[in-house]
Amino acid sequence: MQLVVARIGRAHGIKGEVTVEVRTDEPELRLGPGAVLTTDPASAGPLTIETGRVHSGRLLLRFEGVRDRNGAEALRNTLLIADVDPDERPEDEDEYYDHQLIDLDVVTADGTEVGRVTEISHLPSQDLFVVERPDGTEVYVPFVEEIVTGIDLEEQRVVIDPPPGLIDDRAEVASSRDSGDEA
Repeated sequence: MQLVVARIGRAHGIKGEVTVEVRTDEPELRLGPGAVLTTDPASAGPLTIETGRVHSGRLLLRFEGVRDRNGAEALRNTLLIADVDPDERPEDEDEYYDHQLIDLDVVTADGTEVGRVTEISHLPSQDLFVVERPDGTEVYVPFVEEIVTGIDLEEQRVVIDPPPGLIDDRAEVASSRDSGDEA
């Protein structure tokens, strides 16, 4: 099984180092010197980590064969992918790998069907579930405990408690707003 563990950012300096956006809770294990990572796009890799260091709170990596700023800049926005044992699970029981969450059904606390998780979008401030609704439209659900109240891998479902307007159709929201204006 493969997991995205980082995204390469901009070049740092002139000797081939790059900044990386870490997408794993175990960077010392997945992004250490000697680690060989596949890439997306595949044409950029595989890449072997030569060195790594933290500078001003950001992880900097240098890859074997990348010796200058131009080579480093050519890797920008490349995803780094690690091979992991399919039975491996995160240490914390409240943590999940993306592959565990993709294709789970999403329902509200009262059992109303919302859709199915099709993607996890990793943003700097928080992660989002991309949920495909039965009609084919998408809704974005912030992956925060105030909204995502339960994940049951055995039942293959995510339970959410969405705030008003998060999953409501625009027509329903406008209709309820219009009804309130008339009263």
